[in-house]
Amino acid sequence: MLLPDNVHPDNTLMYNGALIIKTLKRIGGASLLDLFVETKTENDLGMPIFVLSLDWLYLADCITLNDQGKITLCS
Repeated sequence: MLLPDNVHPDNTLMYNGALIIKTLKRIGGASLLDLFVETKTENDLGMPIFVLSLDWLYLADCITLNDQGKITLCS
């Protein structure tokens, strides 16, 4: 799923994770739905791939959930 050979690159977790990181750099922290809406306005992204990409970014220590419930980039 990260680097598949039979799936279009736009549907990979790495590509969509990069889109999420780009959005977070632009807007800072955001709630789950706000981040989804902001990411979807620039790219055609479905909720299942979005959530899987968030899971992957969290496991890779790229994002975190702060005390206010906002998703932010790790420093």
